[in-house]
Amino acid sequence: MRIVIQRVSHASVTIEGQVKSSIGKGYLILQGIEEGDTEEDIEWLVKKVKGLRIFDDENHIMNKSIMDVNGDIIVVSQFTLMASYKKGNRPSWIKAAKHEISIPLYNHFVKRLSEEIGKPVGTGEFGADMKVELLNDGPVTICMDTKNKE
Repeated sequence: MRIVIQRVSHASVTIEGQVKSSIGKGYLILQGIEEGDTEEDIEWLVKKVKGLRIFDDENHIMNKSIMDVNGDIIVVSQFTLMASYKKGNRPSWIKAAKHEISIPLYNHFVKRLSEEIGKPVGTGEFGADMKVELLNDGPVTICMDTKNKE
């Protein structure tokens, strides 16, 4: 499982002209799920996301977590994070998990994040054509892959 965390001043997801989710200060998280990913991967990521200290403290040092700043989160499913680009110039997504695996894992990730931060987590819509807008604050962007836990 891969995620890309972007620290944002604000972010939103729009589907067919309607805003599905919007937040102020917090994280926009893109999530890619591959065959073999499990709920154990989700638990590891939730712990990392909750504890990640990438918000500035009073001394302008990245020392505060999403919890410390009462930030919000949007999670957007993004199978293209699983792109394989070794051969040719057209990416392949054969590593991306099928819907029957990825949808329940995506929903579980959102649910667990919501439980851990104590408030709703915004979402996109699985498989929809989404317009994602954000103002990356910093810019600060962190990539995590559960295959590289150590």
